[in-house]
Amino acid sequence: MKAEKKRKVNLAIIGTGRMGSVHVANVVRQISEANLAAICDIRLDVALAIANELGVKRVVQDYRELLADPTLEAVLIASSTDTHADIIQDCARAAKHIFCEKPLALDLEKIDQALETVDAAGVKLQVGFNRRFDKSFQRVHDIVQSGKIGRPCILRITNRDPEPPSMEFLKVSGGMFLDMTIHDFDMARFQIGEVDEVYAIGSVLVAPEFHQIKDLDTDIVSLKFKDGTVGAIDNSRQAVYGYDQRLEVFCSNGVAMAGNEAEDTVIMGDSDGFQSARPPYFFMQRYAPCYVDEVRQFIESVRDDKPTATTGYDGKMAVVLGYAAWKSIRENRPVKVSEFLNKK
Repeated sequence: MKAEKKRKVNLAIIGTGRMGSVHVANVVRQISEANLAAICDIRLDVALAIANELGVKRVVQDYRELLADPTLEAVLIASSTDTHADIIQDCARAAKHIFCEKPLALDLEKIDQALETVDAAGVKLQVGFNRRFDKSFQRVHDIVQSGKIGRPCILRITNRDPEPPSMEFLKVSGGMFLDMTIHDFDMARFQIGEVDEVYAIGSVLVAPEFHQIKDLDTDIVSLKFKDGTVGAIDNSRQAVYGYDQRLEVFCSNGVAMAGNEAEDTVIMGDSDGFQSARPPYFFMQRYAPCYVDEVRQFIESVRDDKPTATTGYDGKMAVVLGYAAWKSIRENRPVKVSEFLNKK
């Protein structure tokens, strides 16, 4: 007996820049569960070029044109961060399910407004924290949650970029904690649970131009979780050996670790010793399968009416932790997460 063929979900993608173009290619080439009905970008020439390359039939410059289409079920938002909250609200009011790249916004009030609109509309919202879909990080999570190695005691996350991003990007990124460490804050919550307290220290050690925008290029963030577990995140904007991505959860009866992946598994030995491949150079390469899996799961959530893997609350809390870390830097003290919650 043949398995029942499931319908495709009609999806539009708003924003065809670096991240949006990756999503367009993934949906067209690898996500058979979705039908890419349209793409949108205020830079119409950019969107048209991508559409011609990948065979997308409909291209618009104003996303509002798409929201009036009753056949469109879901929207993927990959536009600039400052547009996310407004587009989320417009999509929700138009009864479209939403996948949005992180962060939801850099303003907590705007995030709350967007989430209230989503809740009122009864649509699904998934936030693009792609690292939750990494097979190794998921395996660590599953091992710890199973209880096989006891209760979590210490979380350690290493996240280091191979080189600093451009100054143009940094000026609008929200800085280290809201651009880079935000992934680690979400991973910390995914692995352990809610955070109670944050203490951050940081410096400018590898990119002097960061002083101009009052940002950091090196930091360590200590976390105290509500269940008593302690954690440490370390970040650098320059790891000359490649994209450094490691995770460890030390528990009362063991440890679960995810090390760096390598570009290949070859080890060469000679009179100078042994040499192995570097880690992948950047996030697009390291997390390529995750970008596919996160969107596929979102599409399945829409099609099968299931909860999304990451929620609007997850998106908000990662930003809250980022703000707590910046406040800790400014005031040189541990900061309670509760200082940013339940404020009206």
